[in-house]
Amino acid sequence: MSSKSEPKDVHQLNGTGPAASPCSSDSPGREPLAGTSEFLGPDEAGVDVVVIESRANAKGIREEDALLENGSQSNESDDISTDHGPAPPSPLKETSFSIGLQVLFPFLLAGFGTVAAGMVLDIVQHWEVFQKVTEVFILVPALLGLKGNLEMTLASRLSTAANIGHMDTPKELWRMITGNMALIQVQATVVGFLASIAAVVFGWIPDGHFSIPHAFLLCASSVATAFIASLVLGMIMIGVIIGSRKIGINPDNVATPIAASLGDLITLALLSGISWGLYLELDDWQYIYPLVCAFFVALLPVWVVLARRSPATREVLYSGWEPVIIAMAISSVGGLILDKTVSDPNFAGMAVFTPVINGVGGNLVAVQASRISTFLHMNGMPGENSEQAPRRCPSPCTTFFSPDVNSRSARVLFLLVVPGHLVFLYTISCMQGGHTTLTLIFIVFYMTAALLQVLILLYIADWMVHWMWGRGLDPDNFSIPYLTALGDLLGTGLLALSFHVLWLIGDRDTDVGD
Repeated sequence: MSSKSEPKDVHQLNGTGPAASPCSSDSPGREPLAGTSEFLGPDEAGVDVVVIESRANAKGIREEDALLENGSQSNESDDISTDHGPAPPSPLKETSFSIGLQVLFPFLLAGFGTVAAGMVLDIVQHWEVFQKVTEVFILVPALLGLKGNLEMTLASRLSTAANIGHMDTPKELWRMITGNMALIQVQATVVGFLASIAAVVFGWIPDGHFSIPHAFLLCASSVATAFIASLVLGMIMIGVIIGSRKIGINPDNVATPIAASLGDLITLALLSGISWGLYLELDDWQYIYPLVCAFFVALLPVWVVLARRSPATREVLYSGWEPVIIAMAISSVGGLILDKTVSDPNFAGMAVFTPVINGVGGNLVAVQASRISTFLHMNGMPGENSEQAPRRCPSPCTTFFSPDVNSRSARVLFLLVVPGHLVFLYTISCMQGGHTTLTLIFIVFYMTAALLQVLILLYIADWMVHWMWGRGLDPDNFSIPYLTALGDLLGTGLLALSFHVLWLIGDRDTDVGD
């Protein structure tokens, strides 16, 4: 191997490991290299050879401690280094206690955010715009799921980049910020537009009624909400990830839940306010609806140009549409279920509990998917590592009870479901939300639905992330949209089933208010 073959790799590894095997040099008159002591001279080309030859050994050391903990560096990284620039921090192993401690606060914060979103939906469901244009309910899971499709994917992508040292210099940091912010604006505008089309179609098919003004109202509300929410939440996510790295917290544990903590509330508040404001102009200023849509669509070329400048987002700009569009369609099916149940007195409480159960499930599985993806990225690039080949059908025992770090984190996240939901249900009860009494049998059915939802999602995440990795797809960009959309569909479906069973056995004590 020539000493000039990979001049930039010297900045990526510490070069620890045994002496390199002898090799000959391309330069005339240079003696064959026989050991490490002969490399460490002023000749910089010789240093390059040492680093390249010891790549496998350095990689083996990093595989051992692949799960990230940002405290201090291990003693193994104190060996002689040939780095000429900042090296990525060496991670330490995480215990179940440390995982739970780091996840707990963001999880509760995110949960209270979903509770607040549920309370908002419980109030706005009686607004005239929601009563007259019922397709707005179909937009709710789709746009709340957009937070999972975009903001959580952004958080996972930036967390991985931060943990593997791709945001250590100001130049790299600025490139990652501008590229990713432009990317999510493109995705938010397009997916918001498609979500409005899905809402119109799903609303038209059962009733056979189509209203052009209502269609333009849905389109303007959806695109404006998606654009503004993504802009605000994206800026918050960047601040969270940079701050967590500075104070020594693993961004994978906190970024995605914090993205959700404000995501549901901000998105739902924007959707309600924008749709209500536009609805007031339905009779006199209908032309404003296409103007709103045209304004945000006209900005698309600007965001596309900015996203293409960053190598980290250029590939996603071209190939990352399939997961967000399919996830939007899946979430819209959950929205159709919500649209058909929220106005039924037998399903009183669906409006306030749906964002909670969907949000908690999506938050937990997003944390797990982000952690597994980071673990795989520490060992190579997607599709490279045969040792990380996808498991065709992983055993539930392997997913939840094996000794590896990903199984440990799955157990911790699953154990957070019951205490977390008990806190959130108590909060809703104290705020007198949902127009429903929390009986023991209701709590049992609700907890069963929540546990089954998270159990299925964690199992699917274990299979999906490894499968995508083996196919050469980056799980940070492809897995989380599918998983959060499935969380919306499972949560809404299981919750509606629980309410239906409770109605059949006569345990629904409701007090439907205005």
